Amino acid sequence: MNAVAPPESHGAAEVVRTYQAWPGKNGIELGFNFLTSKLKASLDGNKLNMYVIFTSDVVRKKFCLGGRLIFGPGVGSLFLTLFLILAPAVVFCVFIARKLMDEFSGNWGISILVVFIVYTVYVLVLLLLTSGRDPGIIPRNTRPPAPESLGANVEPGPGQTASLPRTKDVVVDGVTVKVKYCETCMLYRPPRSSHCSICNNCVERFDHHCRWLGHCIGLRNYRFFFMFVFSTTLLCLYGHAFCWVYIRRIMDSEKTSIWKAMTKTPASIALIVYSLLALWFVGGLSVLHLYLISVNQSTYEKFRYHFSRHTNPFNKGIVKNFTEVFCSSIPESKINFRAKVQKKSGMPP
Repeated sequence: MNAVAPPESHGAAEVVRTYQAWPGKNGIELGFNFLTSKLKASLDGNKLNMYVIFTSDVVRKKFCLGGRLIFGPGVGSLFLTLFLILAPAVVFCVFIARKLMDEFSGNWGISILVVFIVYTVYVLVLLLLTSGRDPGIIPRNTRPPAPESLGANVEPGPGQTASLPRTKDVVVDGVTVKVKYCETCMLYRPPRSSHCSICNNCVERFDHHCRWLGHCIGLRNYRFFFMFVFSTTLLCLYGHAFCWVYIRRIMDSEKTSIWKAMTKTPASIALIVYSLLALWFVGGLSVLHLYLISVNQSTYEKFRYHFSRHTNPFNKGIVKNFTEVFCSSIPESKINFRAKVQKKSGMPP
């Protein structure tokens, strides 16, 4: 049985929560039928299964390849995103790049097609790295933290006892930051972490839940998310530019106006309009996240809190901020999603 082993807890409590993963049914596994029997055997089974974690409050994650790929609950939207990338890419290759191969002599024509295909594959790899990995899920506790470990500088909240307050203070680079207690995960969230109501997990350096990917964006996949968005912007610009190049070639070869040339290539017009709409979205996201990286803020912090340049304890300067995002090592997942645990009595068959 594949399962996520619960983290070890410290302190006594009457209620202990159990976290267990069970084989689930999901149409995604149909997409992996091409795997060889040898690879399937290496995954400890003759059939490739999806895994959904179930807890007392239903953690909504889907697993593939024995826990090697971790998708969010909205994984279906990932297929829509794939379609929005691949459909215009196929149209460009068939109706634009293939025609430009005849228009340009030597290897220039074929290089347009090859570069586009290679770059599209690169974008898809970034998409998988973003949507198929642990974003930085914080392991849940099986018991609430011991009251004596909370410290003295605490603030009781509604519905909380004095021994287990809603918030406590931590100091980050000389600035006091309040961290909240998560009732679901039974832990005090580290600074910059938040509980995603869609995935039902606390995530380190939570940025946002991306509905286009159906997954949280956090500490372990933010770098790939930005690279995906920025690379998609460049891909749109590439396709957009060569659509105009093809229209210009028609104008020169047939000595006609731009309007008549455009009527001869409806695929170019469709791609130009589509790329402009896409650029408005992914280009805007790229600009926003370039700004957020420069000041070392997450999307969640930007719209939830109001840090000034002097009170943001995480802002280390633009160079160090970019270095932290793109050059620092990505920490290992805090949960072993491929761990094996023994089935206990009382668990479902």
